[in-house]
Amino acid sequence: MALIQADLVRYDSALVEARRLLGEKIRHRHAEKHRFTDSFWWKAAAVVRAPAFFFRRFKRRNLRNRLKSLETVVSSRDQHLKRLKAHATALAEITLQKDHILADLSSQASQRQLEVAAIEHSIREESHVCDTMLQEFLTSSSWRLTAPMRKITTAWTIWHRAVARRRLDRSAVRQGLCRIEPIHDLIQNPDGSFTSTGDDPQFNVQHASGGPPCGWAKISFDVLEADLPLNPVIYAGADTNLTKAVELPLDMAEVGRACQIVRIPDDSLRLRFDPMAHQGRFAISDLRISKASRSKILLELLERSPHGAFKTLGGVWRRGLAAVWDEVFTYNNSRKHDRYSYWLEGPGGLNKSDLQKIKTHVEQLEYKPLISIIMPTYNTQPEFLKAAIDSVLAQIYPHWELCIADDASTKSNIKAILTRYQERDKRIKIVFRPINGHISAASNSALELATGDFTALMDHDDVISVHALYMIAAELNAHMDADLIYSDEDKIDERGWRYDPHFKSDWNFEMFCSMNMVNHLGVFRTSLIREIGGFREGYEGSQDYDLALRVIARTPPERIRHIPFILYHWRVFESSGSYSTDFLDKAVDSSRRALVDYFESIGEEVEVTGGFLGYNRVIRPLPSPAPLVSLLIPTRDRVDLLRGCVDGILNRTDYPKIEVLILDNESVEPKTHDYFKSLAGDERVRIVKFTGPFNFSAINNFGVQQARGSIIGFINNDIEVIGSGWLREMVVHAIRPNVGAVGAKLRYADDTLQHGGVIVGLGGVAGHSHKHLGGTEPGYCCRIQIPQYLSAVTAACLVMRRSCFIKVGGFNEKNLAVAFNDVDLCLRVREAGFDIVWTPFAELYHLESASRGTDMAPEKAERFARELMYMRTRWSEVLDNDPYYSPNLTLDSEDFALGFPSRAKKPWLKG
Repeated sequence: MALIQADLVRYDSALVEARRLLGEKIRHRHAEKHRFTDSFWWKAAAVVRAPAFFFRRFKRRNLRNRLKSLETVVSSRDQHLKRLKAHATALAEITLQKDHILADLSSQASQRQLEVAAIEHSIREESHVCDTMLQEFLTSSSWRLTAPMRKITTAWTIWHRAVARRRLDRSAVRQGLCRIEPIHDLIQNPDGSFTSTGDDPQFNVQHASGGPPCGWAKISFDVLEADLPLNPVIYAGADTNLTKAVELPLDMAEVGRACQIVRIPDDSLRLRFDPMAHQGRFAISDLRISKASRSKILLELLERSPHGAFKTLGGVWRRGLAAVWDEVFTYNNSRKHDRYSYWLEGPGGLNKSDLQKIKTHVEQLEYKPLISIIMPTYNTQPEFLKAAIDSVLAQIYPHWELCIADDASTKSNIKAILTRYQERDKRIKIVFRPINGHISAASNSALELATGDFTALMDHDDVISVHALYMIAAELNAHMDADLIYSDEDKIDERGWRYDPHFKSDWNFEMFCSMNMVNHLGVFRTSLIREIGGFREGYEGSQDYDLALRVIARTPPERIRHIPFILYHWRVFESSGSYSTDFLDKAVDSSRRALVDYFESIGEEVEVTGGFLGYNRVIRPLPSPAPLVSLLIPTRDRVDLLRGCVDGILNRTDYPKIEVLILDNESVEPKTHDYFKSLAGDERVRIVKFTGPFNFSAINNFGVQQARGSIIGFINNDIEVIGSGWLREMVVHAIRPNVGAVGAKLRYADDTLQHGGVIVGLGGVAGHSHKHLGGTEPGYCCRIQIPQYLSAVTAACLVMRRSCFIKVGGFNEKNLAVAFNDVDLCLRVREAGFDIVWTPFAELYHLESASRGTDMAPEKAERFARELMYMRTRWSEVLDNDPYYSPNLTLDSEDFALGFPSRAKKPWLKG
């Protein structure tokens, strides 16, 4: 308070002094003016002064304006000083009030202390009286005489409780009551709820009977609260460690009662309950696992799918009762159905409000293109043909035409069905081909009927969603120069059950070389299809893949758009009878010939062979002479790891020109220096000293300065070679002009996957795709078995051109010394216009961070938090929108699970 008052006094004095000086200057100026204007020379120069008269008037006006401004400032300062004085007065009053309040509180506290002391004294007196009375009662004759009766009563009570406990135990066993105990990634909160601290929370399950009820069982529990829906799994094992446990996935569960029938293996000794695979808060209670009768199983199946139940039970006479029960179990507990069905009911579905908003947005669209759907038909099952056409008639977007070419079907009812639909809606156009020419010829016949700006491809027994064509039109309004649009898809069985969703990457040419990700639902600019001559005969089974390749050769990548919504339902069942399934070998051969034709058309020489499960693999040749590759290996001691890494590079790698730079970060162990000496005779190896604390970015930037090769490889010292061709595979990608960096497929020592590419946004910044999955498993839609573009790859094994590394500025050694430096580098590479390739055909072992330890160690947690914050600040927009990872998939785990909620942007909400 004193400081504020002193400031006010100082401000007042300064203001008075400023006003005094201003007055003196004005009086002095007036005196000088009068002396000068009375002189002879002033009067003699009157004519000369005339031109300057108006200039002086202008200056005076200027001076008056400045004086007014100064007066305004002074006035404002006065008001500010008044406010400060008022504020100081208010502060003084508040301080005084607080002093009074503190005094009152102190007085009340003293009074309470006196009251408490009086109560304590009373309690002590009453306790003394009670103790005296009790002692007198226990020594009385009546207490001694009634002792036998009390013993009889005590024995009766003990017996009655034992009987009640046995009855309760039998009831608990009959009802299947279980006790759960958190054993991993779980913290119990004071209110009884649990918080999952990782992506693998686990409960040990103790059944009331002592062991799990084997065979068919009903599992139920209550979900009291949950941040996100639970995706629970029961693990049943024949040993207490669950080393070979059977996985029993349950339905996703929201708040409420969850119930499901499963079959527990007969040799099970222990059960484990995993509530979800992500972090979050939840509360569950009343877990029960009880024996399930066959009547309960049938009721469960009837409730889920009456049609499926009767159809399944109808096979008893053909396959036997045991086989039918197996099918009931499979259908009733299929994770692919339950989880996806639950997702469709929530973020993946359309409610009445969505449908109404879509209808409104259709009217608001500025550009309403006519979309032609071409559909070749041949001996289609009538119910599926009707369903396909009905799905087109149900479209919310009205500006379409359905162009059907029947390829001389031999079933008599096909023509009648098509004719009735043509009479029903004039937008349906039909041509009946006189002879069968297979799917390419039939598609061209349908294309001749098309008059729309864009053409969509649809099979004769598939179904499209009600908003499919609206989504195409909305995308064209946002990107009017698009030449090719494709959507996500799922499968639909003969029962009408949707499953196996394929949530695709945005345009990803490297992935497209292996699989036709454009198909279903693919939409092309009609003029472009006609320009390339439509469908080519001789490529049946892969005619749409060939068409897409020829379109892609004529349009830039930015004109290829992906819609992250399920718009197409591909019907798959035993008798679907498509050309690509009945003649699979011919279809695969057609796809590879189409791919060879594409690369020939752009002047690139490649070899196309078979890859995983019949997918294509493009092998590019190594140039001659091969470029020199400099492999940089930062290390500090740990010669046991380094020796295996260097030995694999020097002796088990078939690349012809390499140099190995071991970047020694102050190794101190004698055996490490002995190993360095043993490498002195190999001219391919150089030991480069780097002094200072561990900084992965700085060490590798320094190493690049020392390297001689035009290709740089960053290799961790805990990498071990598996196959000899790993470096050749990475280099042939790295030298491609559009590629900025190349990553490898890395395994842990137990052969599970460590790195299948980096998905940005997972866990807040980035995570490794399919971590811990079996190394030979396909992954989500075979994504860990085919090359693809990704947003980032790990620098544990990364190859890139030296010129590209220098162009983007190398690793960020200032802000990212240890973590996320590789992700940041890759994002800057993509920002510069280059692609990042991940290939499964370069495969190595990676003992992750074995020589450095975990980033979660206490001494490193603060540094890790700073680096994480830098990434979120620098790349927030990119981290939230990875173009190679669907917004319909989760950011909480690395297994490509469904996302709750979906992050896909709905165009009808913008309209």
